[in-house]
Amino acid sequence: MAFKVLVVDDSSFYRRRVKDILNEDRSLEVVGEAANGREAVEKVKSLRPDVVTMDVEMPLMDGIEAVKRIMAECPVSIIMFSSLTHEGAKATLDALEAGAVDFLPKRFEDIAKDRSDAATLLRTKVRLLARRAPVASLRPRPTPRPGSLLKKAPPAPAKPARPMPSNAPKSIFVRSSTLLSGSQDAAEPVVVSQVQRSGKRYRCLAIGASTGGPVALQKVLTHLPARFPFPIFLVQHMPGTFTHAFAERLNQHCQIQVKEAEHGEVVQAGCAYLAPGGKQMEVEKRAGHAYIVIKEVNSSDIGYKPSVDITFNSLSQIYGGDTLAVILTGMGADGREGCRTLKSLGAKVWAQDKDSSVVYGMPQAVTVDRLAEVNIDINDIGECIKTEMS
Repeated sequence: MAFKVLVVDDSSFYRRRVKDILNEDRSLEVVGEAANGREAVEKVKSLRPDVVTMDVEMPLMDGIEAVKRIMAECPVSIIMFSSLTHEGAKATLDALEAGAVDFLPKRFEDIAKDRSDAATLLRTKVRLLARRAPVASLRPRPTPRPGSLLKKAPPAPAKPARPMPSNAPKSIFVRSSTLLSGSQDAAEPVVVSQVQRSGKRYRCLAIGASTGGPVALQKVLTHLPARFPFPIFLVQHMPGTFTHAFAERLNQHCQIQVKEAEHGEVVQAGCAYLAPGGKQMEVEKRAGHAYIVIKEVNSSDIGYKPSVDITFNSLSQIYGGDTLAVILTGMGADGREGCRTLKSLGAKVWAQDKDSSVVYGMPQAVTVDRLAEVNIDINDIGECIKTEMS
C-alpha cells in the first residue's frame, strides 16, 4: 500500500511538478493538493496523508500558520519548501518551530546539479518521513529559556535506563541471536536516559546532525551552562544561507555562545561553532592555539557540505581521544568514519535513539558499527552531556 502525500502550494505549476515527481515512485501516492494553508488544514483532516509538502508563502493562510494548525489538530510529517535567502531561512526556522520536520530549497537546481538527483532526494525524504512515528510524539519538552524553538509543555516522564546484566562484558551492545543459519547476531543499542560521570578527561564536544537536526540541536544546547568548560563544534547539514540565521537563533536562546564559525578565529571554551553551509569546517593547531579553518571544497567526491566526517577527522588530530562525539538525527551515514577515527583514539561516541530521531540514519550508522557506546533520547542528551563533562 502506497504512502499518501498532500502537496500544498499556491502555484498550480509547482504542485503539478511535485506531484509528477512523487508519483514516479510506486510507494508514494499524491492523494490531494491545496492552494493555501487554510485548504491544507482541511484536507489533512479529510485525507489523512502520511506526509505533507508545504510552501511557506501562500494567500489566506501561510505555511507557518498552517503547520501550527495541523500540528495542533491532526499531526503529520511536514516538509517545507523554502527560498534560499536570509528571510527564507528565518521563515523555515519558524516552520520547524511550529512542528515541520524537514525542509528543501524550492528551486530544484539548488538541491542538486542534476534534476534527476534532486527528484530522487525529494522522493527519498518523503518515503523516510512517511515511515516515521506521528510527529506529535516528538513534540519537544521545555527548555531553560522561554520563547525558543521549543515550546513549553509539561515534562514527559523519563524513560528508565535499560540495565546491563551483572555478568555482561564491557560492551556497547546487548546482542540478540537470530534464527537464520550463518547470519551474524543482530545488535540492539543500549538505550539510556542518564549516565554516570566516567571520570574521563575531555577537551571538546562535537555534534553532527542532518534531517531533524535544528530542533534536536537546540534541545541539546539549551541544557548546557554558560560556563561550559570546553569548545563545541556543530555540523548541521544546511544551506549556506541558513547557517548564519540558525546560529543567531540558537545564540538568542542558549546560555552558551553560539556562532557561525569564521575562518582564522581562535577556538574558545564555552563557545559553540556552527559549520557554515556549503563549506567545510576544520580545526588546526598553531603556536599552541586551536584555530577554525573554513575551506571551499568543490570536489564531487564529498557528498555533504558541511561534512561531519571532515570536521570530526580534523578534531581527532587536535583533541584525539579527549572528545565526546554525539551523532543526532539525520539521513545517511555522515559522521560514521569520523567517529571511527575518534573512537580508535579513545574518544566516547553517543547517538540519538531511534524513537526520538526524525530519521535514524546517521545514529544507526554509528550504532550498528559498534562505535556508539549508548543511544539516548534527545530530551536527555543535554543533561547527560552536563553529567559526563562537568
